[in-house]
Amino acid sequence: MPQTQKEIIYKDLSYQLGGIFYAVHDTLGRYTREKQYGDLLEKILKEKDIKYEREKLISKTGEDINRADFIIENKIILELKTKLFITREDYYQTKRYLEFSDLFLGIIINFRQKYLNPKRIINNKYSKQ
Repeated sequence: MPQTQKEIIYKDLSYQLGGIFYAVHDTLGRYTREKQYGDLLEKILKEKDIKYEREKLISKTGEDINRADFIIENKIILELKTKLFITREDYYQTKRYLEFSDLFLGIIINFRQKYLNPKRIINNKYSKQ
């Protein structure tokens, strides 16, 4: 994949999102419900004029009920978690969303962790080109 394509995994946007994740975490702490993190994230995205869709249906058939927490600027799938740790199933789910949506980058953010460590997942079908 050429460096100019996908602007090195949406560097500017993903850095901006990183700052937003820390602001949300600093405001709400570690022990809040996933919906509250999503609500504050949505508020900040609106304030910063970042386009997003929340609870976006992800499906090849249109019949599945799988929904990504956020689609950011029609580029990044964002999955919010409030768990002790991220599981294989969380990675698999995000990878599947990427494949079904033809988007390039997924980020899983676990707000329950003391120190945030967003996990980036790249759609494999693009990394092989």
